[in-house]
Amino acid sequence: MSFKAIRIDKDEQGYRAGLADFAEADLMEGDVTVAVSHSTINYKDGLAITGKSPVVRRFPMIPGIDFAGVVESSSHADWKAGDKVVLNGWGVGETHLGGLAQKARVKGDWLVRLPDAFSPAQAMAIGTAGYTAMLAVMALEAHGANPQHGPALVTGAAGGVGSVATALLAARGWTVIASTGRAAEADYLKSLGAAEIIDRAELSSPGRPLGTERWAVCVDSVGSHTLANALAQTKYGGAVAACGLAQGMDLPASVAPFILRGVSLLGIDSVMAPQARRREAWRRLARDLDVGKLAAMTQTIPLAGAMQAGRDILEGKVRGRVVVEIG
Repeated sequence: MSFKAIRIDKDEQGYRAGLADFAEADLMEGDVTVAVSHSTINYKDGLAITGKSPVVRRFPMIPGIDFAGVVESSSHADWKAGDKVVLNGWGVGETHLGGLAQKARVKGDWLVRLPDAFSPAQAMAIGTAGYTAMLAVMALEAHGANPQHGPALVTGAAGGVGSVATALLAARGWTVIASTGRAAEADYLKSLGAAEIIDRAELSSPGRPLGTERWAVCVDSVGSHTLANALAQTKYGGAVAACGLAQGMDLPASVAPFILRGVSLLGIDSVMAPQARRREAWRRLARDLDVGKLAAMTQTIPLAGAMQAGRDILEGKVRGRVVVEIG
């Protein structure tokens, strides 16, 4: 039997991605098979679909680093047919066939039960981007940060991680400063809870090792000079949660913020995060995320639209979240 999937190939004809039939017999090893109803497009999916970064490690590959669906069959003790599940990360869509398909076979240990508060479509409106934003907020809170310490900066604020982070932080009482290169998105970001909008140009060029103290915490999905400048302008004892590399993987910073202001840089990994942290993140999302704001940041596309959406997200044309309705 076969099913529809986005398939990536790399051979003498080059690197290409497109909608294709995929044989169920060619699915990889796993003890749970899921009928996928929804997936999403994250920045990493855009890199995989376009081949602009060596995200994909085997060919052919089905991209899609997350999915939501219903268990079709299982030999794993925790899962049975009919269970509603979510998956984020674990190398799915990179080294293991991913979620932009009608079926997926994975390890049961990778799955999280779909929270009752969310439909599968809403879970993918959150997706890895929103789940990562929640991990970042949790890390800042574990550091001891609270809104009384000062404002929160969110970089790449109109993107997926940034949109959810803005909404989550505002809901927790933070005064959110949203950094974006898209001035037209100011009203959108304010609707999510941002109190102030700044141009990303303020942060994206080489800066001083130490700047004026402006914010207590930051959720950064951009990296490079933006992260360096965010650190340089963080208040004494503050923290920056780093979870992305939209501008670059480099960090052209100095030790000054760390040794003169006691600033902490918190690394956020969503791919291999332990199950307890994943379950807590989804529990917190169900409690703290306004589904009305989630709907405002979400657009839905069919599976066949994934290739264009992958290109668009790399070009900065995507606002918020893109849900892929598998069908």
